Amino acid sequence: MTETETKKTISFDDFKAEVLNDYKVAIVSRECSLLGRKEVLTGKAKFGIFGDGKEVPQLAMAKAFRNGDFRSGYYRDQTFMMAIGKLNIQQFFAGLYGHSDLEHDPMSAGRQMGGHFSTHSLDENGNWKSLTQQKNSSADISPTAGQMPRLLGLAQASKVFRNVSGIENKTDFSINGNEVAWGTIGNASTSEGLFFETINAAGVLQVPMIISVWDDEYGISVHARHQTTKENISEILKGFQRDEENKGYEIIVVKGWDYPELISAYERASQIAREQHVPVLIHVHELTQPQGHSTSGSHERYKDADRLSWEAEYDCIAQMRKWMIENEMATAEDLDAIDSQAKKDVLEAKKAAWSAYTIPIKEERDELVSVLKTIAEQSPNKVFIDKYINDLSGIKEPIRKELLIAARKVLRIIIKEAGKSTLSTWITTYTEKIQPKYSSHLFSQSDKNVHSVNEVLPEYAEGNEEVDGRVVIRDNFDALFSKYPGTLVFGEDCGHIGDVNQGLEGMQEKYGDFRVCDAGIREATILGQGIGMAMRGLRPIAEIQYLDYLLYAIQIMSDDLATLQYRTAGRQKAPLIIRTRGHRLEGIWHSGSPMGMIINAIRGIHVLVPRNMTKAAGFYNTLLETDEPALVVECLNGYRLKEKKPTNLGEFKTPIGVVETIKEGEDITLVSYGSTLRLVEQAAKELLEVGIDAEIIDVQSLLPFDINHDIVKSVAKTNRLLVIDEDVPGGASAYILQQILDEQNAYRYLDSKPETLTSKAHRPAYGTDGDYFSKPSAEDIYEKIYAIMHEVNPTEYPQLY
Repeated sequence: MTETETKKTISFDDFKAEVLNDYKVAIVSRECSLLGRKEVLTGKAKFGIFGDGKEVPQLAMAKAFRNGDFRSGYYRDQTFMMAIGKLNIQQFFAGLYGHSDLEHDPMSAGRQMGGHFSTHSLDENGNWKSLTQQKNSSADISPTAGQMPRLLGLAQASKVFRNVSGIENKTDFSINGNEVAWGTIGNASTSEGLFFETINAAGVLQVPMIISVWDDEYGISVHARHQTTKENISEILKGFQRDEENKGYEIIVVKGWDYPELISAYERASQIAREQHVPVLIHVHELTQPQGHSTSGSHERYKDADRLSWEAEYDCIAQMRKWMIENEMATAEDLDAIDSQAKKDVLEAKKAAWSAYTIPIKEERDELVSVLKTIAEQSPNKVFIDKYINDLSGIKEPIRKELLIAARKVLRIIIKEAGKSTLSTWITTYTEKIQPKYSSHLFSQSDKNVHSVNEVLPEYAEGNEEVDGRVVIRDNFDALFSKYPGTLVFGEDCGHIGDVNQGLEGMQEKYGDFRVCDAGIREATILGQGIGMAMRGLRPIAEIQYLDYLLYAIQIMSDDLATLQYRTAGRQKAPLIIRTRGHRLEGIWHSGSPMGMIINAIRGIHVLVPRNMTKAAGFYNTLLETDEPALVVECLNGYRLKEKKPTNLGEFKTPIGVVETIKEGEDITLVSYGSTLRLVEQAAKELLEVGIDAEIIDVQSLLPFDINHDIVKSVAKTNRLLVIDEDVPGGASAYILQQILDEQNAYRYLDSKPETLTSKAHRPAYGTDGDYFSKPSAEDIYEKIYAIMHEVNPTEYPQLY
């Protein structure tokens, strides 16, 4: 497959050859869709969602797409990927089969269903490639409109590169900010809030972003009249159209079957966005979807005869073919020959993809059969083992699941026989070899992962006076912005006033409003800005004003950022730092404690919960030397508390995944984090008065959790455990307890029941009394520990109530 590219000066013969090549790409893509559907319906593939009906506009988009540009797209863009030379036929089918080898399915190594595309921004060691020397596609996700927030950041990166000097290795990521971010979305998905939030933000920021809306009038079976006001997305967005007095969008409307007009529209859009940094919306309407939404159903169920007849006539490939014949680009016989060859090419590549997918598994099956035959010959249960051997041997197209099921069931039969060791070793070895194909790269496996950074302690001058915690974090940010020119921070109130707690005071004035900037009240796209810019080599810090507001962005964090390294098998990354603040604020909406929800939704992102601003600053210093995303939750009530100011700002580093014992004791281990630790310390001090000596451990990071297993060492000494948390019952406290008991096996050392102390199940009520009756207090902590010790020694610690 050759790339489709438009030259500035071109002869008629060259133009005709280019058009013929475009047609070939479109026909090949269509044949992939048609044959792909059959592969699903015959059971070789699990599910199919294809790009048929969208081929011609994607050819036009590919012509305007340049090296360094990024796509953030929709799961029907296979023609575009083929046209830019980033997807061939065999790879298309490898993805459909879920081939777990990145060499065969470079999109995701079988981790995403077909139709989800990406390119490799990183080499095999996790290092950046030169993104300006290649065409780029950010890794797709299925959640509708979920690709939009990331698109905003991909576009904003060009704005930053054009306007900020001194960024290291800048030319690997941008050539003067000339790169365009291209978004694609189905017309029905424009009903999602993420689409409108992104549209508004891009209009405000004026970034080089082009959104193509593929409009075929339906969202699965639901017609546009149920989706969009006036049934027309460009019509209702007319207010965003720029004019001589107001910045905004350029809005272009074009028919999806009109090949020359599509090329003209996309070239115009590219020029506007690339040169002027103006966002463009291209509404591509009158498109079709010949096979319906997906392999899960038929569109004949919801389209009437008139619509189906219209779709047959105005199929974009049929119309392109008609235009080519009318303009003497080719004869019908020429095009028939291309059609015929495309069918052969697709069929052969499909066979090659299936063979490449199945041969290794068949070899693994044969290896297991050989092992089982050897065991069977020496087993009194030979007849039963032979059945498994025969069943395995008879499977024409085995999958790995079937191999392990058979092996593990035979293991039960021979549990007391000599062959057990051989089969047990095979199962263990095979699982260790195969499991990473499905589980690797949740976190970075490069030499820049968070565990590669060593702790550096804060240093203090003699007689160092204490300052407000906000001064520590502010001056540390100052050191970081000076040290790393590619670092920038943005969020609500971050810029002009220096954030609501003055942790960025004076930073915008010093570093400019491209690096320290305000953002609108739109958390999902603040996250999207960060993801996109991080994918293009910048080091963004996205600020969400309060932890509770993170819920607006949790879907973007969970489905996009947290899965990025995993779903590309380590070939894309977005080392975004998310800054927020929470804990102990009084009232339902700013209580800052939905930690159980967060840690279980964003596996793939580190969750750091420093107890003071020095610890928080140390986390930022660590993270900027790594290539992984993280959420840092600063203590909201810590900005005015006094701390000593380190002299090595920007250099000291808090280790990630390492707990800290902040008070040693002999009687019970207390585990907590964040602002609640101050109450734990108060209670522990009061318990000393009655002879109870508690050990206090600060978790510091929830993800990862206690990688050195230091908590179990404390429990081995005290033989008792209490986890204190301001989250709801069963939230973060349950996670912490599970980690200590299941992962660290601390149950072996317990002489008392391990317990948790949490907030009430409801949200905290407003006011100081609301906080006291909703979340654990120092008295609650004291009495919970006292009750545990009462059970140990009722005489020494008589019952309180």
